[in-house]
This record gives sequence, structure tokens and C-alpha cells, in this order.
Amino acid sequence: MLSIDLDAVRNDTPGCAAVAHLNNAGAALPPRMVVDDMIDYLRLEEVLGGYETAEREARRLDRLYHAGATLLGCQPGELALTTNASEAWWRALSAVPLEPGDRVLTGQAEYVSNALGLIQARERGIDVDVVPDDDDGQIDLDLLATAAEDERVKLIALTHVPTNSGLVNPAEEVGAIAKRTGCYFLLDACQSVGQMSVDVNTLQCDFLSLTGRKFLRAPRGTGLLYVRACILDELRPPEFIDGHSASWNAANGYVLDATARRFELFESSPAAKSGLATAIDYALALGIDAIEARVTLLARHLRSQLRSLPGVEVLDRGRRLCGIVTFTVKGHDPSDIRAAAAKAGVNVTVATTSPWQSNGGTLRSTVRASPHYYNTEAELDRLCTVVAGLG
Repeated sequence: MLSIDLDAVRNDTPGCAAVAHLNNAGAALPPRMVVDDMIDYLRLEEVLGGYETAEREARRLDRLYHAGATLLGCQPGELALTTNASEAWWRALSAVPLEPGDRVLTGQAEYVSNALGLIQARERGIDVDVVPDDDDGQIDLDLLATAAEDERVKLIALTHVPTNSGLVNPAEEVGAIAKRTGCYFLLDACQSVGQMSVDVNTLQCDFLSLTGRKFLRAPRGTGLLYVRACILDELRPPEFIDGHSASWNAANGYVLDATARRFELFESSPAAKSGLATAIDYALALGIDAIEARVTLLARHLRSQLRSLPGVEVLDRGRRLCGIVTFTVKGHDPSDIRAAAAKAGVNVTVATTSPWQSNGGTLRSTVRASPHYYNTEAELDRLCTVVAGLG
């Protein structure tokens, strides 16, 4: 397995000289190449015009779909550009042909925007059932498999890696359940793509949503939606279409694009689109397996160091853990810990459990640290020094 050249990737990341950035689950520091690519594109627009630049740089922009396909193990025509993972997820949910009385199964750790979308689906008569976690903290596969046997279950919607935990849900096993029972499988992979290998065929998902700004280190305002090609004609047309996603072929008729780009709209940021492609290429050049090994090692180191400190409780649960580390410190508000870390030049953030995780009880706030492969053990230890000095 290839290893990460730490000096090289830190040299590619100017932000490393300014801060110990441990908020990669929020928005990672971009490599210099990504920023340079976007600036170069904008300079072309400055002198050529927006439409003219897009026409001239069509192949440059189209490479996003090929890079994304390599990353996810799919075909370029199965990908649509979005502005973020939530938009991608919403477009997928809206396309699933759900009728009143149909059931959707989801997990306790579902992301807040997704949960709100499912709660709205209940207003349309859709039954949304939250499958409890098992004793290890991941979605209970036995309960899920039993529930999915109901022929009214049309969709399983799962967050691969929650925003508030280091848990990696067993998405591959969930995909096998969905395949066996004949329901659609929508996977939110916004926190997993970029820090670990994610292959849509291994996972057997029908839809996958991701964002660029997190572990992919791409620009904000970028995301991708994967839709399995063989189900396109089974889906409802997108709720909002334009002359890019469909063709107006008669006075009162239209034809949707034959690919997943029917879920795109004409207007987007070409510079950001090119930046997303460059960020994916950068990750692929490093090697996703090497990235995953490095991120897992750093997170394990941080958890170990935190557990050695008095009053610290590390909260991550699951049979498999990733690069998100959540913890609390007895007697200290997570927001105050975040502020103390910021004064020491360390970026972390505050995460909160979801109402489904608390089963209607009190929501719990935690400190969330999320190292990436360009971080060093010394930066993690700097955070631990802050925590140890809280008193």
C-alpha cells in the first residue's frame, strides 16, 4: 500500500502553516492546486466571458464525471453535479416514487437535513420508521432486515458516517438487505467519501450523495449525486427541471436527459466544478487506501491520548470507527473548549446528538475533532494539551 508523503501534502496545503485544522468533517483545507485551478478558470472568464470560457473548457469541466466515476466505481453518466450533499440527497428522495402508506426505513444517526426531509415525507402520508442502534452503536441489522421484509418498505435511507460520531455504519450489509428485499437504498456519504474507500457496487446503493468541501478538500458549494443507471426510468422526474436537465420537444412536451444529469440545472459555478474535479484527482493520486490508513491512524492516536486525560469521555461507538472523534470534558461546555482550542491555533467544532439518538431525551453537545491525512500527531497532541490545561 502506498503511504502518504506528509511533507509533500503539507507543502501543498498552505493552511497548514497557519493552523492545526481538525475540522475536516466541516470543511477541509484545500490543496493549493485546487485553489489555483479555480483562480485560473475565473481569470479565463474575466477575459473571455462566462459562456465562452465554458465552451472552450468543456473537456476540462467534463472531467469531473470521469474523476467522480473512478472515485465511486460507477459510470460518468450516473453522476450529477449539485451544490452540496443535502441538495443531492433531496433530489434523490424526491425522485423515489413514494405513495401514501409506503414505508421508509432509516437509522437513529441520520443527518439533521435528511431527518427533516423524512419528517416532511410523513406529512405526505409516508410512514418513516427509525430502526434502533444495536449494542455497538450502529444500525441494528437484524431489526432492519426484519422490517424490510414488509412489502410496503420502498426505501432505506442511511447516513454512512454521522456528523456527530466516529461511527461507520455497515452500509454494505444494509445494501445487501435492500437488494434482497427489492427496495431502493439511498446512502448519505458526505462524511465518508474522501476519507475512506466508497464503491457503489460493493455497497449496492441506488443513490449516493456527497459533498466536496469535507474530506475531499474541494470547494464549498459543490457536491455529487450518484444514481444507478438501470433505475432512472423508474423514478419520478426531478421536481425542478430546466433546459439542461430536459429538452423541450413539443409545445407541451419534454424529454429528460438520458443520464443522471437530468438531476442537474444549467447554472452552477464552472470554476468550482473544475476545482472539485481537481480535488478528486488529487485524492486519487494519493490513493484512497493510503488516505484511509492515515486518517484511521490519526484518529486512533487522538482517541488514545484523550482517554488518558482526567474528566474526558470519548463518545465514539461502533464496530468500525473513522476520522471523526467526539468527546466531552467534565465541567466544561464544548463551546468553551472550542474557543480555548482556537486560541491555541487548533480548529475543532461542536456537534450535537439528534433527537432520534436521544429518544426524545436531552440533546447532548460534544467537541468534534476530525483529523485528515495532512495533520500531524503533534497537532493532535496540541489539542490534548489544551484539554489537559482546562483545569
